[in-house]
Amino acid sequence: QVQLVESGGGLVQPGGSLRLSCAASRSIDIMGWYRQAPGKERELERELVATITSGGSTNYADSVKGRFTISRDNAKNTVYLQMNSAKPEDTAVYYCKVVSWSGLYYWGQGTQVTVSS
Repeated sequence: QVQLVESGGGLVQPGGSLRLSCAASRSIDIMGWYRQAPGKERELERELVATITSGGSTNYADSVKGRFTISRDNAKNTVYLQMNSAKPEDTAVYYCKVVSWSGLYYWGQGTQVTVSS
């Protein structure tokens, strides 16, 4: 079992920045962020935002390329999402998702990000 603790969500103005963090209770292979927009309630409707492997390879959704940066600190088992140039359409609940070395995946509890003036 892996416990995940997310932090950093909140209200940000359009064009502003925010940083999300997700700390895992142990070493993890793949770490990433997904988001669930308002009105979408099913887990299947969560949209991939970005992922990063233990070796540092990254993958981004087209909608966030050039604005968001995912990074990780393997010593702290923590993944970060730096959100710059935020847009109202970035408003969502952001979930940390990790894949363990044995191939099991775990979700964080979610953190609300609202982009509004």
